[in-house]
Amino acid sequence: MIKSIIIEDEKKSREALIGLLNRFCKNVEVVAEADGYQSGLAMIRKHNPDIIFLDIQMPDGSGFKLLEDIDKLNFEIIFTTAYDQYAIKAIKYSALDYLLKPIDPEELVNAIKKVELKKSCTQTHKNIRVLLDNIRIPLTSESNKIVLSTSDKIHIIEVNKIVRCESDNYYTNFILNNGKKILISKTLKENEELLSDHNFIRPHKSHLINIKYIRSFIRAEGGYILMKDGSKIPVSRRKREKILEIITNL
Repeated sequence: MIKSIIIEDEKKSREALIGLLNRFCKNVEVVAEADGYQSGLAMIRKHNPDIIFLDIQMPDGSGFKLLEDIDKLNFEIIFTTAYDQYAIKAIKYSALDYLLKPIDPEELVNAIKKVELKKSCTQTHKNIRVLLDNIRIPLTSESNKIVLSTSDKIHIIEVNKIVRCESDNYYTNFILNNGKKILISKTLKENEELLSDHNFIRPHKSHLINIKYIRSFIRAEGGYILMKDGSKIPVSRRKREKILEIITNL
């Protein structure tokens, strides 16, 4: 059995999650509940859980603060939250799991399956460190980091070192400023949403670029963007005017 703790200030939300776990995740045992930051810390130290379901906003301290104050992070974590654009984007940058309230049973089951497939908590701890580092600074900062998961490795990358992203069907190739390429199993659209606050633009359906690395716009051959790494990025006809405006104002 997977030992779990629910840390959530709303009693109805705790009861709803327990009901879903009892019905759809019978291999998950709720060993304790907590209604806030202080009681959550106490329950984690007492029960040594395999996983915690953690609300972000609580009256006596945030879920993020709780993670900072844990002595030893030897458990998996799934955030549970009402829609909070800033918090969700921070969690996505760190490649951690979250569930939006009201919690969808299918998403809950999938989150538990991911926990079961993990062989250790080591990588989760690295992801949490990225999360805690990022929430201390604005998500638009050049110091932000992003976690990129491949089939054999977890990469922690500074966002400002990403030159461009290129679509490969349901995958995305990240090209870094040292020439390294990282292929991850997310669509270009998903990455566009994640990087939109960092001056990334999408001049073509297959390309997402960091404007920091634009060298020039070449009008020949229908028009394309020349990047500082020497790559030529096509510009779609319908986006040409907007792209030209952005480049002109650089």
